[in-house]
Amino acid sequence: MIRGTDIIPMIYVLDTETTGLRGCPDDHVVDVGVAYLNTTTGEVKGVFSSIVGYDISSWDSAHKNAWIFENTDLTLEQVSNAPDQDSVREGLIEIIGDRNVTSYNTAFDFGKFLFKDPWDIGSYISEYPDIMIKAASFCKIPGRYGDYKWPKLDHAYSLLCPEDPANIHGKQDHRALSDAIVASYVLKALIQRGLYPEFIS
Repeated sequence: MIRGTDIIPMIYVLDTETTGLRGCPDDHVVDVGVAYLNTTTGEVKGVFSSIVGYDISSWDSAHKNAWIFENTDLTLEQVSNAPDQDSVREGLIEIIGDRNVTSYNTAFDFGKFLFKDPWDIGSYISEYPDIMIKAASFCKIPGRYGDYKWPKLDHAYSLLCPEDPANIHGKQDHRALSDAIVASYVLKALIQRGLYPEFIS
């Protein structure tokens, strides 16, 4: 578990990895990561990372064979041996409580998971606009109804951050902390281009 705090004005960027897309309680958060963007210096730094522990003996095959376990280095064994959800929630709130927090797809990370039972962190943070939705106006992927599609994180990052400040070398690893750092650089680029005017440091 990585922990850290800072008092300089900043935006905290959160990411989750889960066993599915349905949200709590049908699916589980198995990996949580938080990075911050220091809006004064431009520094991006990871400040929290934890796998979330569960008794996987009660899981069905769909959960045990979830996309996250088939396509990343996260394993069921790691989940079975990790700190439990209550412990991770406590550590998470310690980091982001009373902070400006967003994510790349807040409807997923917050709406489907972390604002619902058993996480219920919504009252502890100041939620800021979704990075993904703001990135759509830059990426300009044509949508079906004349608007722009929401870009995937790796696509937005490749367009907004061609110098690859997160050093992912063209491949997103889909772990929570790494993705939170990548999303933080996307946010930084949006702010620099005047496309995220809501935040006042």
